Amino acid sequence: MVDVSHNVNLGPDFPISSAVPATSTDDGAADDIALVSLSVLGELRARELRALIRDIPGFPHEPIIFRDITPLLADGAAFEDVIEAFAKLIETLGLKVDIVAGMEARGFILGAPLATRLNVGFVPLRKAGKLPPPVKRVEYELEYGTAAMELTDGSIKPGANVLLVDDVLATGGTALAAANLVETSGGKVAALVFLMELNGLGGAAKLANYDVETLLRVG
Repeated sequence: MVDVSHNVNLGPDFPISSAVPATSTDDGAADDIALVSLSVLGELRARELRALIRDIPGFPHEPIIFRDITPLLADGAAFEDVIEAFAKLIETLGLKVDIVAGMEARGFILGAPLATRLNVGFVPLRKAGKLPPPVKRVEYELEYGTAAMELTDGSIKPGANVLLVDDVLATGGTALAAANLVETSGGKVAALVFLMELNGLGGAAKLANYDVETLLRVG
């Protein structure tokens, strides 16, 4: 069973010109998740999907809000619509995609069905030691040490346009490593797409050299 939840720090509301403005949750509180590109499905449907993301204040501790996307993924029609929103976004941007690459592990959940929808292949970007040789590898810095990411050598053809997919853009370190890994393997990063961006953590700025798109923005 895959844990598809994540933690988000509380933050101020952020005006986004390209987003459907946040209104309120069922309990009347201001909603700090803006719909951004999810609105390609229409505002009503986008809000229905937003309502499937559980907000759990104080978990695991204050002032964290735990954003649980499990109900969104567990609803077949909603999950399908999320994948369709990604596909519509890619079509609107006119991106040429030869292959989709998903970051371990939640990027697999979103990336594989999106690859099927786009009629292209899928490549998993794994943590170090999960793939047999030969592999391509990049190391990257974490707050308290280093980590490494690998892909099977030859799985990305030279010059291939690669769409990188993950569930959350936070500080951007893992996503930047993924982009570097694609380029080290001879591919070209068509874009990086995320279900959610956590505003205020600097992820988009770290990826300023790439096309970065998100369906939802938190904070």
